[in-house]
Amino acid sequence: MSQIEITTQIERRPLINTRIPSFKVQAYREGKFIELTEKDLLGKWSVLIFMPAAFTFNCPTEIEDAAEHYAEFQKLGAEVYVITTDTHFSHKVWHETSPAVGKAKFPLVGDPAHQLTRAFGVHIDEEGLALRGTFIINPDGLIKTMEVHDNAIARDVTETLRKLKAAQYVASHPGEVCPAKWNEGAKTIKPSLDLVGKI
Repeated sequence: MSQIEITTQIERRPLINTRIPSFKVQAYREGKFIELTEKDLLGKWSVLIFMPAAFTFNCPTEIEDAAEHYAEFQKLGAEVYVITTDTHFSHKVWHETSPAVGKAKFPLVGDPAHQLTRAFGVHIDEEGLALRGTFIINPDGLIKTMEVHDNAIARDVTETLRKLKAAQYVASHPGEVCPAKWNEGAKTIKPSLDLVGKI
């Protein structure tokens, strides 16, 4: 391993519980172009879903999955943002020509300058594309969960919903943690010295 590679690894910092960076991007949403900045993510829960590019094969299946569960995200007070390295113009055409993508009522964010893909650590330099990254951000702009996939492996948005509910639960119940496979309504754990070695 070269000194540059070692230095790069040392300089990397975990994104969890860090604040989202400043940004300004364009998006397409239900027939309109809109501008988004980091301020639009504050005050509510946000789910950022990075995808490689428009007009690919796996991405429409993920957008359709998110679209079919969008009402559940809204019920939880969360907005969904799908992000690719294409322009918002490409997303308009994609939305108009793909039956699956056409179901999306959430913003399709263009990131051709790679502001977001680089900031969230999902940029593929050699390809100019994004990995399949999913990030849940709390109303204060702090990243609470992250998941990154190889682009050949699509995601299941029901797991994102489960994580969102867990993040919201622990945010409103300090001192409690959600155990493995936790789902809404299930028991949580209150860490204490008495539990050490008993779980």
